[in-house]
Amino acid sequence: MKYTFRLSLLALFTMVLAACTDDSGVEQAAEDSESEESSDYQGGDLVLSTGNDVVSLDPHASNELYSDQVRNTIYEGLVTQNEAFEIQPLLAEDWKQVDDLTWQFNLREDVTFHDGSEFDAEVVKANLDRVRDPAVASPRLSIFEMISEVNVIDDHTVEIITEYPFAPLLNHLTHDGGGMISKQLIDEDYEQALQNAGSEYSLDEYYEIRENDDEEFEETADEISGDVGAIVDSNPVGTNYAQFGSRAPGENIVIERFDDYWQEPMNLDSITFKIVTETGSRIAELETGTSHVIFGYEPGSAERIENNPETETYNNSNVAIEFIGFNNQKEPLDDVRVRQAITHAVDREEIIEGIYSGIGEVPDGPLVEGLTGHNNEMENLEYDLEKAEKLMEEAGHEDGFELSIITNDTPQRVDAAIYLQESLADINITATVDQMEWGAYLEEASTGEHDIFLLGWPNFTGDPDQSLWPLFHSSMMGAQGNRVFYDNPEVDQLLENGRQESDEEVRADIYEKAQEILIEEAPMIYMNQGISMNAYRSEVEGLYIDDYIKPDFRDVTLSE
Repeated sequence: MKYTFRLSLLALFTMVLAACTDDSGVEQAAEDSESEESSDYQGGDLVLSTGNDVVSLDPHASNELYSDQVRNTIYEGLVTQNEAFEIQPLLAEDWKQVDDLTWQFNLREDVTFHDGSEFDAEVVKANLDRVRDPAVASPRLSIFEMISEVNVIDDHTVEIITEYPFAPLLNHLTHDGGGMISKQLIDEDYEQALQNAGSEYSLDEYYEIRENDDEEFEETADEISGDVGAIVDSNPVGTNYAQFGSRAPGENIVIERFDDYWQEPMNLDSITFKIVTETGSRIAELETGTSHVIFGYEPGSAERIENNPETETYNNSNVAIEFIGFNNQKEPLDDVRVRQAITHAVDREEIIEGIYSGIGEVPDGPLVEGLTGHNNEMENLEYDLEKAEKLMEEAGHEDGFELSIITNDTPQRVDAAIYLQESLADINITATVDQMEWGAYLEEASTGEHDIFLLGWPNFTGDPDQSLWPLFHSSMMGAQGNRVFYDNPEVDQLLENGRQESDEEVRADIYEKAQEILIEEAPMIYMNQGISMNAYRSEVEGLYIDDYIKPDFRDVTLSE
């Protein structure tokens, strides 16, 4: 080691002497150093086929999985979680809770955005103010609505003050909606919106009236609401390991390696999210090598994938449920006896065996196992056709009625909708099934005009609040999550108490009581615990998909 060290000093001394008369030696040394540093860099262009296009590349603009799977490669938040769901530092190095309402975060000083701008406390304030701005009308408002103030202490220290004690704040900050957008881009987006609306306010004036909550703010926010977000969606800029490359709506989205990432850059040169709506076509893409990875396939195809020496399945349970939702405010589904009757008429075990090929399990309720408040000993509304018929008679609907079922084009959901249609016939309900494109489907299921729909809900924070508040609190009706339009003051109060309680045992009791009511009142049928069903080719190494169904491509390599 000493000998090597002396040689290194000698080489360095020789380079310095040469530099006195000629720069070429220094330049060559720099090139050699860069070459050595990038020796592990393998590159490659990975193609991933998925069934649905993103709704938006703006992390504040839509609340659905397919967009998050792409956005999660572009943006990062203040904190993250490890595999044990423990909070870990990310863009914030550390933090402390100053009092019941106040949290202080110390930020990393070595982070830059894809556009070269700096990450600092002003960025954090800009993002958390934006997601709560009514002009943005974010469907993710509920994740951050408890925040009342965001204050810049210094360049790399930020203070978050909540309106009331909020136990799961750190969990909520791990949510994809907490992904940090370049402030430079946020400012550009607002300026364009103000210009388009012909507003009398400059950008700084708009921020001032928003900060002071002046009377003019609400009117101005309403004026620009249709334009805010367009620039962020079309040219997203974050701090993560991949930067936006291009997008052809309905066809693909390309993201590229970000060389200046503050951690280790990803190995790949690019990742193409290719939209292939048909499951069979995605599997064919995988088999032929046209795509390296596919997201989503029918359970019946698992054996086909596993028997191919060039392809492998990647299936894992996740913190999510698949459900059949009722419009609780539309007759006759507003009658709890009708909802209970339909629930008793559906054999969920048969759905899992017949449609999901035995992959999955029937949830005990809206809280999956492992979440605070989950209780697998609660009495569920099991399959019981005789009880279903009796409840229909009690509700005065023994002769049945007509309704519609809507679903997107995910094969399992389409099959489950047809199964539901046949089950409803057993209790004299005549149902139609309408299959819709993903974006149109989400919009339709948010209007309150629908009868029954099928959807999933992933919990991206690991806290029971995120499983129950968006789906069932009355303030969340519509696109924010409560598409069953459920309104129960007792459940509202329990969920509000659960948010503010810091004692985990007391919180568990609160959420257990809420779950008990939600099973009895049957605002939805808790059909299947979410299973992420993906596959990849054997040349793909290092792929990781977490329990929130978010892929991590940083360590992915493509072998020859």
